[in-house]
Amino acid sequence: MITHVIGADPFTLSYPCLGNHRGKRARLGARRVGRRLEAVAAMGGFVPDPMSVASGICAAGALLSSWQLRRRALRAEAEIGHLQAELAAERHAASHDPLTGLPNRRAFYRLASALLTDAAGQPLIAIVLDLDDFKQINDRYGHAAGDQVLISVAERLAGFAGDNLVARLGGDEFAGLLASPTLDRRWIEHATRRLSETVAAPIRLSGVSVQVTASVGLAPVTGPAQLTDALSRADAAMYQAKSLGGNRSPRQLVDSVRLAEC
Repeated sequence: MITHVIGADPFTLSYPCLGNHRGKRARLGARRVGRRLEAVAAMGGFVPDPMSVASGICAAGALLSSWQLRRRALRAEAEIGHLQAELAAERHAASHDPLTGLPNRRAFYRLASALLTDAAGQPLIAIVLDLDDFKQINDRYGHAAGDQVLISVAERLAGFAGDNLVARLGGDEFAGLLASPTLDRRWIEHATRRLSETVAAPIRLSGVSVQVTASVGLAPVTGPAQLTDALSRADAAMYQAKSLGGNRSPRQLVDSVRLAEC
């Protein structure tokens, strides 16, 4: 009796009927798997090593995880780029005039102060430019035409200034900070005359040609602390120039060049 007990399955000892049933099922399952493997081998198929299969599954899982991580990283990079573009657009909108694309008043003062700090003694001229009788353009041709005139004047002013700073302060008023080779009055008068002539060139509006003139005031500025004072003097000079043409005919206003300097 002891010889039969030693090495026997405890489950079988306790439940001999069930034990025999479970053993039969296991043997049948093993036979089925064996027959399938034999059939695959008989047909010339390759029966992989279980360890090789497991290794392959692990490698495939690692590749899949790597691909998913790379995909998430690309999505994150794209989202960051999108957010950076939105931030740059918001910053540009906060510092530039939406109609003309020029820096606005706030940006002009900030950029002008930085330029004056780095000027290293180079002469700079503060310019204030205001269009004459601009309201007549809006009243006669409409606000869309008036906007087109402002855009054209802004483009001409930027072209005249080149790499120098120009801005739209608001309405039909513009400002600039231009580098000057000299503070000689004759050079300044010549530059102002060219600017006035540039602005006064005909502008095409839906088949109609219109002309606008501008009153220009200017003042030399040599340091950041003088910027506000220089712009005030240039603004006063601009209004003085504007008053000089108050009693002239429209044709004389178009052909005239008005200059005042403080």
